[in-house]
Amino acid sequence: MVVESSTSTNNQNGSHDGVDESLALDRLLEVSTVVLRQAIELVENSLSSDEQLSAPSKYIPGSTIGKHLFYTRFLLLNPRASVHGTSIPGKHLRHARDHFVLLLDSVSSPAPHTLNYDIRLRNTPMETVRKAALDSFKEAISRLEEIVPNVALDEPITLHAVTPFPQVVQTTFGRELWFAALHAVHHWSMLRVIAGELVRKFHVDGSLLIPIRSLQGITVEESLGFAPSTLVYQGVEAPLGKSRI
Repeated sequence: MVVESSTSTNNQNGSHDGVDESLALDRLLEVSTVVLRQAIELVENSLSSDEQLSAPSKYIPGSTIGKHLFYTRFLLLNPRASVHGTSIPGKHLRHARDHFVLLLDSVSSPAPHTLNYDIRLRNTPMETVRKAALDSFKEAISRLEEIVPNVALDEPITLHAVTPFPQVVQTTFGRELWFAALHAVHHWSMLRVIAGELVRKFHVDGSLLIPIRSLQGITVEESLGFAPSTLVYQGVEAPLGKSRI
């Protein structure tokens, strides 16, 4: 694991180019954990069944909550994978988690660090089982809290991407950590749409899923899916809004 970037030139106060690196990392870590805890809140308190994770979306074809949750977490913790699939609630959770997994795996490996967000894992338990989703996000938060404080903000990373042309660009750990968090917010906005579509609650009777009560969508946390810049502009008191400034 990298503790200090070979390219960093810090002054006597521990800052780089006028930036307090320790404070910047603390804030990026806070934002990332807040975003992942929003997913935990959704799974733990808004969803009521495993089936809701894999319910297909009518308005976002091929999308599920579980898919987007997993992908967001995975990419932050693990940098070398690629998948394409349908979109259902569980898939949004998985997809968002993926970014964090990919990034943390990248900086945990020996330098030089490489990162590829086009890597994917499919059909994981967290896409369809609420407990697996909760455990996955709690694990991601633990890894963030362990790794982020020990990596330089400007630690260099080589990013590989298909745009569709193969591209190789230079980036930094700080920039990619912020991207992973903002990318998750983007997927949480789609989760709001899918949650609004889950208008029936099911229970299992033998092997059958039976609709037992009509709902007007699932209630989610008020600021879920809104970018921090939007919340600050609107003066919203929220974990990623005005109250954090």
